[in-house]
Amino acid sequence: MRFGFFLREAMRAMRRNAAPSFAALATVLVTMLVLGVFIPIVQATNGAANTVRGRVMVDVYMKTTATAADDARVQKEILAVPHVRSVEFVSKQQAYQQQSKQDPQAYQLLASNPLPDTFHVIPDNPANVLAVRASLTPAAPGGGSGTIDPAIQSVSNKKNDTKKILEVTNLVTITAAGLTVLLTIASILLIGNTIRLSLYARRREVEVMKLVGATDWFIRWPFVIEGIIVGAVGALLAIGVLAITKIALLDPLASDWTLIAAPRTIAFTALVAVLLGAGVIVSALGSGLSLRRFLRV
Repeated sequence: MRFGFFLREAMRAMRRNAAPSFAALATVLVTMLVLGVFIPIVQATNGAANTVRGRVMVDVYMKTTATAADDARVQKEILAVPHVRSVEFVSKQQAYQQQSKQDPQAYQLLASNPLPDTFHVIPDNPANVLAVRASLTPAAPGGGSGTIDPAIQSVSNKKNDTKKILEVTNLVTITAAGLTVLLTIASILLIGNTIRLSLYARRREVEVMKLVGATDWFIRWPFVIEGIIVGAVGALLAIGVLAITKIALLDPLASDWTLIAAPRTIAFTALVAVLLGAGVIVSALGSGLSLRRFLRV
């Protein structure tokens, strides 16, 4: 009975104050649309950065005279190095086949296979790739750097490129996280301010109810329910626009454009739940908290 009364009061207030309620609804709609577009973009950006970071590795090249026993011994030594997650071995025959497919004319002129056996060393964390390389090339007794095994010819020296990749991907991740926080704060403030303006138009009504003895929560509940309704309707409208855009525009293009189909982002059902929950919670809290100043009579 009490909830039904509060619900009717909320609906009545929305009808009587259509303009402020519509402004709050439009604000929630636009904010949820921005969030609905921004969340997949951030996920796709982070996914691309993680993909690039995942390709960071150290290449260990064996001497052309290395035997199978040398390869087995070196592989065990590499696996014993700290921060090494896995090792991929590419024989000189496999490397020759791969390269000859890419440039068959050049490799037809070669009388023998000049390529060495190679180990692709994958670190447990991309940030540890330089530490792995340093462990594979310890300082030599006479100065300079050597290798952990005499059968190793060289270790890939891409220190500058690796640092740039790590710096850029870290910057992308930090920027995306910062933009997410800023957008969330801006969304909360925007919706809260719009609801505060809506409540300001009804401040006299609240003051009268307070003066005749109504409790704070008796006054607050209709506004909270109104905020829930406005948030839910605004979020549902935003979800509807996003769904239509997805079905009519993105899904047909995904089959033809690899860039659109490739990123793995949040599932649409999960995005619906996030937007609906965010719209309802922010609007309800905005209504309840913004009403406090008008209850001080």
